[in-house]
This record gives sequence, C-alpha cells and structure tokens, in this order.
Amino acid sequence: MFKKLKFLDFKILIPYLILSIIGIVMVLSASSYNLDQLGKKTTATGLKQLFFLIVSLLVMIIIYKTKLSIFCSALFQKIIISFSFLLLLATTVLGLGTITGGAQRWISIGPISIQPSEFIMITIILYTAYIFSKREQFFHYNFKDTILGPTIIVASLILLVFTQPNVGGAAILTLIFLILLFASGIPYQYMLGGFGIMMLFNFIMTRLILFHNGVLLPQKYHYIFDRFSVVKNPFDYQFENGYQLVNSYFAIYNGGWFGRGLGQSIQKKGFLPVAETDFIFSIVTEELGILFAILILAVLLYLILRILAIGINAHSTFNSLVCIGISSAILIQVFVNLGGILGFIPLTGVPFPFMSYGGSNLLTLSIMIGLVLNISANEKKYALAQQQEHSLTNHSLATLAKK
Repeated sequence: MFKKLKFLDFKILIPYLILSIIGIVMVLSASSYNLDQLGKKTTATGLKQLFFLIVSLLVMIIIYKTKLSIFCSALFQKIIISFSFLLLLATTVLGLGTITGGAQRWISIGPISIQPSEFIMITIILYTAYIFSKREQFFHYNFKDTILGPTIIVASLILLVFTQPNVGGAAILTLIFLILLFASGIPYQYMLGGFGIMMLFNFIMTRLILFHNGVLLPQKYHYIFDRFSVVKNPFDYQFENGYQLVNSYFAIYNGGWFGRGLGQSIQKKGFLPVAETDFIFSIVTEELGILFAILILAVLLYLILRILAIGINAHSTFNSLVCIGISSAILIQVFVNLGGILGFIPLTGVPFPFMSYGGSNLLTLSIMIGLVLNISANEKKYALAQQQEHSLTNHSLATLAKK
C-alpha cells in the first residue's frame, strides 16, 4: 500500500474531496430547515452524509489497494453480473424493495436504504470494458459469442432497472453502454450489431410504457408524460407537476451572481421538497451564487477531463474503457441533473454527482474514483518500467558501441 502511495494521482483525489466536502456542507444547509420543523436535530442529514463519505473513502482505499488484474478476471465478472441480477430481482420481482414515491428502487437494511440501480453503473462499465478489451478475439469468434450474448446481458440489467420504474437510470445506463461500444475499437459490424440489439430493447421498453396488459400507459409510468408536458411551460403547472421546477427557477434567480449567503436559502423552506437530493445545485446557486456554481462545474469538468485523459493514454484497453466509461457516467449525471433543474429536459430524479444527499450514489462514485486512482497508479508504474527498460537498452547499446 505504502509503495503504491507514491503513484497516487492527486489531480483526481483533490477534486473528489473538494466536491464531496462542499456536498456535505450544502446537504447540511439544505436539510436543516425541514429537520427543524419536524423537531429533529438540524445536523442529522449532514452528519449522515459525512458518515456515507467516511465509508466511501474506506471502500475507495480498498479498491485502490486491490490488484487491477482481479477486476478484469473472468471469475470477478461472473460474480458481479450474478450479484447485480440477484440484487435487481430482489428489489422488483421478489418485492423486497421499498416503495417510495411510486417507485420500487430501494432495499432497506436496518436504518440504511441502498439503491441497487446505482451500483449497476459499475457493473456495466467493468463488464463492458472486460468484454471489449478482448477485441482481438472478435476476428475468431462468431457474432453470438462476441456481441449478442454480452449485449443481451447488459440490456437485461437495464430492463430490470427500467421496470422499477427508473426511466432516467435506465437511459443513463444505455448511454454509458453505447459510448463504450463506440469507443471500443471493435469491427464496425459488431458495433452496429450491438447498437441494434440495444435499440431493440429500448423499443420494447417504450412499448411497455405505452401498452401493458391492454391498458394504455400503466399508472406507474404516468409521471413520464407529466414531466414532458411540464418542461414546455412549467409556469402553467406551477401548483401541480411544475411546482418543483418553478421553485428551482426561483432559487437560481434569488441567488444572483454572489448568492444570499450560506444557510440563507428561501426555497429550501418548504418550497423545494427534499432540496438536499435532486435540487441541491439549485440551493447551491441560491446560497453561494452563480459564480460559485460555475466554479463547482469547472472542478467537475476538470475531474472528468482528467479521468478521460488517463483513459485515452492508457496502454491497456481495459484500463482505457473503464476510464472512458467512468468519465461518461459522471458527465451524463451532471448533464441530466442540470438539464432537469433548468427545464431543458424532464426531471428524472438523477442526483448531482458528489453533492446530492444519498449514500448509494456517493459510494458508487467513490468506487469509480478508486478504480480510476488504481488505473492511474498502474499506468504510472507501467510508464516508469518502460522508461527504465528504455534507459537500460540505451546503456547496453552505448556499452557495446564502446567495445
């Protein structure tokens, strides 16, 4: 572990810590009013988020210490795929999931609730990177073994997420898979085949929404069309389905360039329900201002580009695809969350990375960062070994020349 510390990438670790610490402060601020009104300790949610961060850091350290070869082994891939299916089946099909807001997305373990669909991001990134890193075999295997099987496995996981219902989560997972598919460098025939299979599954999911058991648009999917109608003009629905979006606008407007001051948000006082989750960035903008919000986005963009750069320069296809998948996952979450609170796209319930309240998302992102740190260290060690080998070769040639 201590030998590996000298390869630690602080250009990844420091932005992660900055964003996570700001997140704890803002969760504490955003949740304090509602907790006070309920007669609870105003720091309860913030302290819980701090606990999530500590656990996430410990898990991240374990991921960093683990040999990278384990993650790209066939046995590990079988384990995470099997575990992911079991977790999703237990949540929805077996009915062990807790229903909140009409969605069955969480499993309660004592006082803690986990959202399995968050961890599926890691499964899809690692499994897809593992499959596509064997691209040299695609010239020897048939279509069924190389693309059809793996794509159906990924699509089945996404379908289970969709049925919770979690349309936003399913869409993000689909995008991540398609990005990795096109970044893989596999022959275009296989690429188009994988794309076609995934589009077929998406078509099936759309049909499930529109027609189910002879009923047009099942009740649990009504919220999708409601949110699309709200986006067009939220002020027409400001006391109905557009209530949250309109108050998100008010929060951003109230903040101006420099904000009202930490803890001084108006919209968190009952106008934005559960402001510490999906609308945390609206509260950040209201309390700390547009300039600070832009600074946060700049830190996030730097982190995403740094991860992408590691992936582009990686000597291993597996390392490269994992980094591309992780940077894509973070970028998509930022885009979907901001698009929702600004009214560009329908609200999907996707959290803002590193800052929204919730242990599942923070732990998932921390595992991803741990993987990137591990890959970065691996790439640095590889580059150092190559440099030493090159120096040794040059020295040997110089010695021979003298003789």
